[in-house]
Amino acid sequence: MFGDTDIAAVAALLADPTRASMLLTLSDGRAFTTTELAKSAKVAPSTASEHLSRLVGAGLLAVERQGRHRYYRLAEPAIMETIESLASIAPRQKIHTLSAAERAKVLHYARICYHHLAGMLGVSLADSLVEQGILHVTDAGYVVEKDGLAWLQAFGITLRQAERLYVPWHIDWSERRHHIAGSLGAALANRLFQLRWLERHAASRAVRVTSEGKTQLAHRFGIHL
Repeated sequence: MFGDTDIAAVAALLADPTRASMLLTLSDGRAFTTTELAKSAKVAPSTASEHLSRLVGAGLLAVERQGRHRYYRLAEPAIMETIESLASIAPRQKIHTLSAAERAKVLHYARICYHHLAGMLGVSLADSLVEQGILHVTDAGYVVEKDGLAWLQAFGITLRQAERLYVPWHIDWSERRHHIAGSLGAALANRLFQLRWLERHAASRAVRVTSEGKTQLAHRFGIHL
């Protein structure tokens, strides 16, 4: 028999800057090795291993072994939702170097938030789809009606057959507005990668808009970033 939940235990794990940095690196849904996460958090691999062990033990991360490497990823989407919620109310870190300013700029411009698009591009895409009548705003997210589902299918996105689709949203921590989450958010991001309008950064959750992407996003969605 158990009592109430121990929020403080999870909060203590997230309160460490190294562990918080690793969780943010993993927040785009990809899996990374100990060495990669150590580099992103600017700590030694041995130190990273200790932190990762604690996160796995707490159920925040899952780990898979391939050859001599261990790959870590977020254990479930709810963890990313928690991190995004905290990020939306957390104070902004001060930037002291040009390289840090550049990293912040690209993250604010466009990034992946657990398989869906966030940042300026993410909220601009959501706004465009609402303006075009493909998404309809409700109290807790979006609704896609039959015409919207037909538009998505024509754009190359096939979702489950239904008369309407309910789509969750997230409050974007950098823009303080909503971006599209859930299965539709993931499908939209994946389609833009398939079309080569977007490209991933190898070691960052930021994404780059290609030259073709800039042209097509302006033409199809009226997005000029």
